[in-house]
Amino acid sequence: MYLGVQFRGNVGANSARSWFTHSWPEQWRVVWMVVPTGPVQDRAPQLEWKVRAERQATNLIKYYLEIRNVSSTPVDVEARFAILE
Repeated sequence: MYLGVQFRGNVGANSARSWFTHSWPEQWRVVWMVVPTGPVQDRAPQLEWKVRAERQATNLIKYYLEIRNVSSTPVDVEARFAILE
């Protein structure tokens, strides 16, 4: 397994942002995780996310990540991936 960070960003309070990342080899089994990196809190979830995929070429995949901030303050985020195979 290989782990990494694809991007960092910020999502405004009670809003959503979308990113995409392209040219992933189609034979890789990729899992996406999104985590808040700030502000620190310990009361309720801050984020939800959705991943969609498109075959951009015969051997390449493009991923679309929509990250929704469900809190009342802006949240810094990190999009992490795990390549399982």
